[in-house]
Amino acid sequence: MPALLPGLSGPAALRDLDDAELRQLCREIRTTIIETVATTGGHLGSSLGAVELAVALHRILDSPRDRIVWDTGHQAYAHKLLTGRFERFGTLRQLGGVGGFPRRSESVHDVFDGGHAGTGLSIAQGLATARDLRGEDHRIAVVVGDAALISGVALEALNDIGHRKPRILIVLNDNEMSISRTVGALSGYLSRIKLSRTWNVTKLAYDDLVRRVPFVGRTLLELSRRLRKSVVNFAQPGQLFEDLGVTYIGPINGHDLRALQRTFERALQLPDPVLVHVRTQKGRGYAPAVADQVNFHGAALPPMTLVAARAPGLNGEGEGEARLSDAQAAAARKKPPSYSAVMADELVAIAAEDPRVVAITAAMPTGTGLHRFQAAYPERFIDVGICEPHAVTMATGLAIGGMRPFVAIYSTFLQRTLDAQIHDVAQNDQPVVIGVDRAGLVGEDGTSHQGIFSIPAQRQIPHMIVASPKDEQELRGLLRAAFAQDHPFALHYPRDSGFDLPPIEPIPVPIGRGELLQQGEDVLIAGFGPIVIRGVQAAAKLAEIGWSSAVLNARFAAPLDRDLIVRAAAGKRLIVTLEESVTAGGFGSAVLEALSAAGLEAPELRAIPTLVIGVPAGRFVDHGSVGDLRRTLRLDVEGIVAQISEALERTGAVPLRVAPARSA
Repeated sequence: MPALLPGLSGPAALRDLDDAELRQLCREIRTTIIETVATTGGHLGSSLGAVELAVALHRILDSPRDRIVWDTGHQAYAHKLLTGRFERFGTLRQLGGVGGFPRRSESVHDVFDGGHAGTGLSIAQGLATARDLRGEDHRIAVVVGDAALISGVALEALNDIGHRKPRILIVLNDNEMSISRTVGALSGYLSRIKLSRTWNVTKLAYDDLVRRVPFVGRTLLELSRRLRKSVVNFAQPGQLFEDLGVTYIGPINGHDLRALQRTFERALQLPDPVLVHVRTQKGRGYAPAVADQVNFHGAALPPMTLVAARAPGLNGEGEGEARLSDAQAAAARKKPPSYSAVMADELVAIAAEDPRVVAITAAMPTGTGLHRFQAAYPERFIDVGICEPHAVTMATGLAIGGMRPFVAIYSTFLQRTLDAQIHDVAQNDQPVVIGVDRAGLVGEDGTSHQGIFSIPAQRQIPHMIVASPKDEQELRGLLRAAFAQDHPFALHYPRDSGFDLPPIEPIPVPIGRGELLQQGEDVLIAGFGPIVIRGVQAAAKLAEIGWSSAVLNARFAAPLDRDLIVRAAAGKRLIVTLEESVTAGGFGSAVLEALSAAGLEAPELRAIPTLVIGVPAGRFVDHGSVGDLRRTLRLDVEGIVAQISEALERTGAVPLRVAPARSA
């Protein structure tokens, strides 16, 4: 049979395919996903598990008239392939290519630009409410994962959906068996009953009849409903959803296309919200992803380095093979430890010395490196699931109770915790250490995941210390400093690997103290975080064309080492700040504030031009490799040199000497 996916004109064409063709199409989709992610990286396991789910929804619904919302969106690769993006799918997550999450700019079939878990139910309810207010009749489905369902915003939405009862289909994609293990014959039988027209029509007729009984009708009706509910709940999971007012159906085999289509079709005919519980296998179709669901949830570049040099491919039957070249294997072995790994190892060492240290993650033990802590001190490790605000507030309670909590959260997800940071941690001035992982540019996951907004938010919070190291060894010293003091401490570090520096004994860094790495007479380059090393490299290139540059490692954005910055700025022709963060309200703004205040006593400082280099404010940063993004934003060494040279040219300054940098 010829290939089907390349010639698929759109989701409507799925209705013309027979069962054999649909099975072949699902195989082709999985092959395409695996081959693409092997090159680009991406969310492999979750998207492989949702192939039949996507096909069934698009066969039943008429997208884009009907709406399909993908909560988070990391399971939507099959959806993208079914909606006209096959030819460009090879550009997945690359600069200018197909995004890793649904993007409205890509297709009319993408309803919502997502990326964070737990938002889909609220979006779907908003769409349903708008539909009903406008007198429209299209159908709405939302696919939400079992992990996302426990997030606070998802539970809030579910509660409101049960109260307002909009007509929507909620598909619970359960690939971890975290809801219930009950999959019995009686459960399936009851689900079929609840979807049947006979059940729903006779139920309404019976209720109306009982209600009309003189004097005792309402009492009998209430007793009858309680009995009916008790019988149904006796053999079926989903009590939570039923109690909230949402009809629960399932569990359904998420890889049985016929069962999915039949269930979705009938569920969409019901007048109230329905939740269909679908069981899928994460990584289905690729044996290594099934065996290692954690590492293959989101495969890095290249993902095949996560498995042996030779691994069974599709269906685990050898239909495809993943091979590591000698160069790939060597690169995987030589790659320096990431900042997350260095942080986790140092945290384990600190915990060995201090039994009060507790580590908390929000469903990211592996990504944050805290699985190392979990292995060493399981009784002091807490995973709260996708509930970041709860993690931060609970850490406050732990601190009040005498413990020393460390909370590791990706910068992009830390955005959800702003109230918890202000109201709980800072207002109570508790020594909660927040590991802000993935700070700065993250890369291929795109607009929803870049860690560029946390610094401006945290700078305004009273008592909050905001720090970032120039390298992995300084990270260890700052972590020691965080546990040696008694205030909230946010430690920012990037997704990158470190500089492969030899281990040294970590020394706690004095709070609020920066360091002058080298002297210079013309330009002051003050940086915050690992971008400081690019500042040192830029200074060397500027020296080649005659500019002498001092380089300052700030270490802290709050409190800022104002005295050091003011002293280093005196007499310079240009002051430059570097940060891999949005510039509005960030580290550069802190430096400008310090210089402005100092200028009241030293007016000559006001006359020195300043250049704030970072991520331009007022825009999102799209997907692409971190290297490509840094080059595009001119945050690589060459871009930094170019921006400084342009600024010096605008001031009319002329280099007076060729002076190599001198050590401080």
